[in-house]
Amino acid sequence: MTGLVSAAPSQHNDAQCELSIVIAVLDEQDNLPQVCRELAEAMQQLPAAEVVFVDDGSQDQTVEVLQRLRDECLPSLRILSHDRRCGKSAALRTGITAARGTWIATIDGDGQDDPRELGTLVSLAQVQATKGRAPLVVGVRTRRKDGLSRRLATRFANGLRQKLLNDQCPDTGAPIKIFQRADFLRLPQFEGLHRFLPALFASYGVPLVCHPVTHRPRLHGQSKYTNFNRAVVGVRDLLGVMWLRNRTHLPKSIREC
Repeated sequence: MTGLVSAAPSQHNDAQCELSIVIAVLDEQDNLPQVCRELAEAMQQLPAAEVVFVDDGSQDQTVEVLQRLRDECLPSLRILSHDRRCGKSAALRTGITAARGTWIATIDGDGQDDPRELGTLVSLAQVQATKGRAPLVVGVRTRRKDGLSRRLATRFANGLRQKLLNDQCPDTGAPIKIFQRADFLRLPQFEGLHRFLPALFASYGVPLVCHPVTHRPRLHGQSKYTNFNRAVVGVRDLLGVMWLRNRTHLPKSIREC
């Protein structure tokens, strides 16, 4: 990927990092202070972790605010910055590729997710991993705090995805997810990938765990995507994911002879 700038990475001992919290942001300067302070609080209850913010070509002071917050409350913060907008999926892949943790947690940077929910979800993932295959854990938003039109559009999109992909997830686009870094990096990269992770992970044998989480109103600003944009792009991506799943053939086991 071209056009990537690192904003003075913080000092960190790779060997001590078990979890990387990856957050893609675009023009979120006003929301970041609360998000980062809640992250600092949440990390007290988490395994050894780092926070990786990926700025996807913001036109405001997002990077400068993050640099200030790193000094004020979040010394483990790393900041990666795209020189132009590439999309949320590309930003997440940038952060996950650069991450040092075995486990990845993703949340949004607009304040609608509560980072303090991460402890429960990480524990669920780790317990499941001790029983067998490491899972994808999805924080399902049971009571959405978005406007009516967006809630209706999301309900329709989730219903259509479940019907066509049978991914067993009631909220596939939920921002809060926990999974292993190596599992994510096996997936094909395309913009919109983050909305189809349950279906794509399932194609690689990764089990799904869903757990309810709280959802809050956006602190400042507005969503970068309209319902029309989501609908048009989402249908195209849905057809592409159906094709990918149909063409993914993996062995149940491999042995060296």
